Amino acid sequence: MQTPMNPSRPAESRKPAANPVSEFTRREFLAGGLAAVAATATGLGAEASTPGAEAIGPIDPGYVGPQFFDQQEMAALREVMESGSPFRYWGPGRPAKVRNFEERFAAHMGARFALGVTSGTAALDCAMAGLEIGPGDEVILPSYTWWSDYTCVIQAGALPVFAEIDRTLNLDPRDFARKITPRTKAVIAVHLLGGPCDLEPILETAARHKVAVLEDAAQCVGGSYHGKKVGSLGDVGIYSFQINKMITSGEGGALVTSTPRIYEGAARFHDMGGLPGVFAERLGGNSQLKMFAGENFRMSELTGAVLGGQLPKLDRMIAALRQNAGAVLEGIRTLPGIRLRQQPDPAGDLGYAVFFEMRDREMRDRCLQQLRQNNIPASTMAGSVMLPTQESVINKRARHADWPSFTTPAGQAMRYGAEACPQTLGIFDRFVQVRIGAKYTQRINDYLVDNIRKIHQSLG
Repeated sequence: MQTPMNPSRPAESRKPAANPVSEFTRREFLAGGLAAVAATATGLGAEASTPGAEAIGPIDPGYVGPQFFDQQEMAALREVMESGSPFRYWGPGRPAKVRNFEERFAAHMGARFALGVTSGTAALDCAMAGLEIGPGDEVILPSYTWWSDYTCVIQAGALPVFAEIDRTLNLDPRDFARKITPRTKAVIAVHLLGGPCDLEPILETAARHKVAVLEDAAQCVGGSYHGKKVGSLGDVGIYSFQINKMITSGEGGALVTSTPRIYEGAARFHDMGGLPGVFAERLGGNSQLKMFAGENFRMSELTGAVLGGQLPKLDRMIAALRQNAGAVLEGIRTLPGIRLRQQPDPAGDLGYAVFFEMRDREMRDRCLQQLRQNNIPASTMAGSVMLPTQESVINKRARHADWPSFTTPAGQAMRYGAEACPQTLGIFDRFVQVRIGAKYTQRINDYLVDNIRKIHQSLG
């Protein structure tokens, strides 16, 4: 999931026809790394090739969270080191970094509970446990998203059911409704690439069919929908703090919910099935579940220290991205014929990138080629995977040949592949993504607008 981030995830979508544009990967896109940020700020570098455009160097949006590292994170880490207590429960000192972060994060997101874990993937696995999803259940998820939204369903022994995305680049509410069966237990509503999905109709449909809503806000940490933070509107929400995400500790994740039973199930699963004191306290001693076999996804005090230093800066990070994205969007919005990404709530979008749609794949590739020739950080929809077209998905390969996800009649009948997501494939083939950086200057924003306008107009 997911951004607020550079896409956390390699762009392993279906394999397009080989050409220099469509084979451009996330790693190549970010190859310049943070070293280029200084050059970006000064606007120095190679000459632009678009006639009339002012010369400017390669534009690197960088990783958002590390650009805001300062003495807050350093001081918090030093406190942990000096106390000799990097474990969240006990040590020579009085470890409280993770506990404090969880409580502040829950308050920031508008949820009753938060659980810090080792990654966004771990948070998804904990959410599956909290929702009590297992063999015989079906979970609907978008065809274009990160692997973890698929693997968490498999690890629970449930059956993944893919639905199309729409021009929000997120789950199509209409196709979600079409994919519901009596076995559907949950839907994963992903807020991909910094933009909230069209959540209201998803929530309405889910409530009508008694389907749980799991929000994956990995790529939209701090984004909002109709004034509420994404992740807090469904039954449970998850976030990632990997380096590509909005706030970062290198790795890390969190889960939020306001439902005690979901929180207890997730908390138990993340710590071997037990319920250590802090979680029992938050539940007021009202445990609803017995101990069961869990995993170890506990967050360390070192991770909690960094996140505690990053969280107070989150709104500032988002404001910087939104200001720059808004400047670019305002400059191209009136361009004749331009089709921007559909935004269910423009005010809630993080401003991670500017997206626009070309007529077809061939024109998209020409547009990308020209943008890159002018040092603009442009790509296809980077950062996730066209899951139904992946070989391991098509062949239903789990870690054991008799894994329960695919041994039921529904699992045996399920067919994946390109035929499972034609609408999603078409959208992927047409959209251009231009990254936005939190540290962009007005000169960079103007340069992006100038080049997008000229290139879009030249392609008709």
